[in-house]
Amino acid sequence: MPSNAFLGVFAKSPIKPIEDHIKKVHKASALLIPFFEHVFESQWQEAEELRLKIRSIEREADDLKREIRLNLPRGLFLPVERTDLLELITHQDKIANKAKDIAGRVIGREMAIPKTIQSDFLQYLSRCVDATKQASKAINELDELLETGFRGREVTLVEKMLAELDAIEQDTDDMQIKLRQELRRIEDTLNPVDVMFLYKIIEWVGDLADIAERVGSRLEVLLAR
Repeated sequence: MPSNAFLGVFAKSPIKPIEDHIKKVHKASALLIPFFEHVFESQWQEAEELRLKIRSIEREADDLKREIRLNLPRGLFLPVERTDLLELITHQDKIANKAKDIAGRVIGREMAIPKTIQSDFLQYLSRCVDATKQASKAINELDELLETGFRGREVTLVEKMLAELDAIEQDTDDMQIKLRQELRRIEDTLNPVDVMFLYKIIEWVGDLADIAERVGSRLEVLLAR
């Protein structure tokens, strides 16, 4: 987006580009679900097409992050600090980065997910994507928070959203433990190098929820100022 046009967006709402950014990074993470469904079936061409989509969205999010950093006006008459908004966008961007890394690693090795853990893996992934979706929902209340001066019922609503985000992240922690245990029970039947990478992918998928929770924590900082 040209800088002049981007400044026009900021003139209408200094928050909207940040809301647009979280929508993009959530979209990147959500594409991992159909991506892994193709991986389960060894449909590598279809999986590669989705990896390229994830990479494209990640680049769009990165460009948007850069535009926000360059064009977020100084001296905004907002009840929040400019530096806090920039910190928020930095954390948001890590969601798309992680989704890109996960897809890239799986495609690069054509990693097979053992059939015995596929169902639980997909449930775990879906719950981690729930976390990025919940973070997106909370961030998309920023405009309303701005209108109310970060006070009143809108704050209570967002606080409830963030509490739900914390609960989702806790679910993913529990699911990750279970999935690791399942993998441990069958790891002797697998190639040791493959096992190492499987554990890493399980960890990275969990990072999606962890990063989403950190986005929520940055929003809590804005509420507390």
